[in-house]
Amino acid sequence: MAQDFNRSALTVSHNRACYTGQRSTRIPRGLIKIVGVNCVSLDLSYNELTSISALKECLCLEELILDNNKLYDLITLPVMEALTTISLNNNKLIDIDLALERISSCCPKVKHVSLLGNPGYPDQLTDPVNNDDADYDRYRLYAIHILPESLRFLDFRPVTPLERKDASNRGRFMRTIKLSITPSPSAPALHSKFHRGSSNSCGFFKENFDGDFGGAFQERKDNYSPLPSTTRGPDDHKGAYGKCRYRYSGKNSEGNRFIINSDL
Repeated sequence: MAQDFNRSALTVSHNRACYTGQRSTRIPRGLIKIVGVNCVSLDLSYNELTSISALKECLCLEELILDNNKLYDLITLPVMEALTTISLNNNKLIDIDLALERISSCCPKVKHVSLLGNPGYPDQLTDPVNNDDADYDRYRLYAIHILPESLRFLDFRPVTPLERKDASNRGRFMRTIKLSITPSPSAPALHSKFHRGSSNSCGFFKENFDGDFGGAFQERKDNYSPLPSTTRGPDDHKGAYGKCRYRYSGKNSEGNRFIINSDL
């Protein structure tokens, strides 16, 4: 049977496999058959993976490296009971909260999670303009709250006892919600409701929020201008005239108090 991948790029040693830099969009079936169910470490970095459903056959996998791929979500992540390390740096993940929930449900024994470099990641390295250290610290508390208690490392830092205590007390309140201008391919409908200029945005709020907003949701023109809607030509002028009811007598001017005859 013909190979469906570059066999020379695959290295296997002591149940540890590496297949990087091959621009694969999916995990080859032939690769899974070669590494076998006894594989404990698999490095698939620097490919173009959009799905990882084939990993369901790697029952003993403990370490999974998926850096620098094109994963927009983790819907295809299978249940991996033995996995302790998962690295997803520099992918295309926008909904980080959904990714955390997926990891938590599929990897109950995970100890090390890294998601740096994804578009939705709230750290200064990914987005130095909109994020700061406070955003990242808040995210860590939320992530520690969501992920299993087995978590020991998050990104490049160990989880401290103080962080775990704070996450237990207030981690569920640390979720950061941001309006995404660039939608995920899996969520175009929701984006159309909030996109600026969308005719659906007004109706969406009317349907989902109660109360009288005093006409705040009336449709408005996209390009509003305070100037008149029409212009007049040079011959189409308008003016007004009236009678002046004030007569100047000079007594209101105090300048004559400082003028002497020699100045005249």
